[in-house]
Formats: sequence, C-alpha cells, structure tokens
Amino acid sequence: MNLSVTIAGVEFKNPVTVSSGTFGSGAEYGEFVDLNQLGAVTTKGVANVPWQGNPTPRIAETYGGMMNAVGLQNPGIDVFCNRDIPFLQQYDTNIIVNVCGRSEKDYVEVVERLADEAVDLLEINVSCPNVKEGGIAFGQNPNALEQITKAVKAKAKQPVIMKLSPNVTDITEMAKAAEAGGADALSLINTLTGMKIDIYRRDFAIANKTGGLSGPAIKPIAVRMVYQVANAVKLPVIGMGGIMNAEDAIEFMMAGASMVSVGTANFHNPYTTIEIIEGIKEFMEKQGIDDIREMIGCVK
Repeated sequence: MNLSVTIAGVEFKNPVTVSSGTFGSGAEYGEFVDLNQLGAVTTKGVANVPWQGNPTPRIAETYGGMMNAVGLQNPGIDVFCNRDIPFLQQYDTNIIVNVCGRSEKDYVEVVERLADEAVDLLEINVSCPNVKEGGIAFGQNPNALEQITKAVKAKAKQPVIMKLSPNVTDITEMAKAAEAGGADALSLINTLTGMKIDIYRRDFAIANKTGGLSGPAIKPIAVRMVYQVANAVKLPVIGMGGIMNAEDAIEFMMAGASMVSVGTANFHNPYTTIEIIEGIKEFMEKQGIDDIREMIGCVK
C-alpha cells in the first residue's frame, strides 16, 4: 500500500502534516506524537524579528471550533534557526516553515535567511496585515498576492507554498494570482474572520475584537474552496480547515487536496494526526485502494 505523495518535487511518506500555529515547532507535541510518523511538520509562523503578538485574551471557544487572535507571536528567525530547525532535523519527517511578515521586505529577509537551512518547503502566510496597504492582508488583493509571490520566489531556494485566506469574494482568483506569481503549491484555508461577545461582561471575548475561526464549523467551506482551487489551477493543494478524523481528511483529498493539514484538532486530541494516518490506511484496505493517489481529486 502506497501512502506517499509528492509536492513540488518533495516526497512525503504520507499526506498528513499539521497546521501552522497549532503544533508549535514540534517540541511541544513530541511527548505525545512520534514526529517520525508525520508526513511533515509545519512550523509556527516565523518573522524576520521577534513578534510580541496581540494583547490577551487571545482565544475563545465557539460552537464547533475556536477563535484566535494570537497575532503570530514568535521569537524571530535567528532563534528559530538555532533552536527549532536542529530539533526537527532529529526526526525522519519533512520540514515546512511558515513565514510571516508585514511588508515584502520582511518576507524576503526570512526567505533569504532560510536559503541554506535544512528545510524542505516554505509556506508563506499571506493573511498577515500589509502595513504599506493600510492593514489589508496580502492575500485579499490578487495583485498584492501575485507581487509577494514573485518577490519570495525570486529569493527562495526551497519550493514555495502560498497559504490562501478564505476572507475573499472569489478564492479561485487568489489561487490564479499565486500561480501567476510562480507559486509551487497552495495551502488553504486559513481561518475565517469571526467575532464573539461576552454578554455578561458586555465586551468582546477576544481583546483584538475579531479573531480567526477554525475547527469543524468551517470544514464544509474549506472543502468547497479546496475543490474550487484544485480545479482552477495546476498546482498541488494542501487542504485544511476543521479536519478532526480520517474521514474528514479523505474528503479533502477526494475534493482535490494532495495533502492535508490538521490544526485545531491537535488542541482537543494531541494524537489526532497519528489516528488520521492509521484511519486512512484502514480505509484504503477496506476499499481495496493500493495507492493513495487514486483518491486525490477523484470527485469531479
């Protein structure tokens, strides 16, 4: 039985990774999860300098999920290269580094710093606020998205995954802009913008007022967007958004995702990723599927 998939020339032993920001950079989950079993570890977002993140409270539970406005708190690229990459290199898994920034220059600096590091792919978080454009995310304007993709690709030594925001009118327009900019792959969806009010405090549940909604509540939207994108561009897609079990993961793959990424479920059950890998194997055995690639995009 073959569970391996290839994205942008990089082979993964299986199609399961973790969503940036839900798994730290691996060390936090190392005692629960054998990282050797994962297709890849996707790191928390890293910037050119340390980011403090947003004021607290930053997280709120909602029906079928959670909202967060952590604000991409991270120690910066120097600490990341000295501490986190060596940790992950101990394991037989691919390393996907999530990159964030507030300007084109920020992104490019991180990408250049990673050029000679032992990482396999770069995932560019274009849901960051573009300070030069008054705070709108790079991923909400197709021209800005194409430009940032081109700028990153010009300096990147590793294949580039552009992580798309769902907070747009037409997700396929964004996918085509990233493809035009030279992206090697796409990942989606990032969180949906939401709000929760504490009626007893008469105040926002999150200090930032709005936060990113994730978890099972967003899965049908994510599956729809992955299907649309997989059929609109020629790039491989990493699907995410509310994946809780193997059935969810298989649904994304049948919609067109070559890989899947598990996020919020890690907080609920740290063993989710391993259970999903085992569940995919079991499904393939029962269905008589020898090669996982038979499932990718099989629903048209």
